[in-house]
Amino acid sequence: MNTNNLSSSVSSILLPVILSLSLSLSAHAQTPDPKSVPVVDGNIGACSVDFTVNDEAGSPVYAAKIKVHIAYGFMYARKLDLEVGTNVDGKARFTGLPDRVKRGLFFEASEADRTAEAFDDPATTCKNQFTLVLRKKP
Repeated sequence: MNTNNLSSSVSSILLPVILSLSLSLSAHAQTPDPKSVPVVDGNIGACSVDFTVNDEAGSPVYAAKIKVHIAYGFMYARKLDLEVGTNVDGKARFTGLPDRVKRGLFFEASEADRTAEAFDDPATTCKNQFTLVLRKKP
């Protein structure tokens, strides 16, 4: 058997196998559940914060971004920026937050031209919940 015939027969066998595997994998890829609460884990502590983000009419805001900057550790020299988006119910969660931070945690939620802020001191409230109302920037 010459090399052209060998490479041709290998290609004719491998191509259907590769296509079959790729179709199988894409069929098993799941779309995210819009009702599940998005969670971002900082992996630097046991504290957590749950958010519900609404508009001024009280309706939940989908895909609002919530950001936090964390300074932690010895002399607060370590830095971590986290961001999570809200689900269709306007809910999102941060977990694994430290219980000691230099100046507390400032969270900023935004969607288009609307924003809201929240402050948490995990030393006093390690597990906290906020409902934020997004308003247009002045």
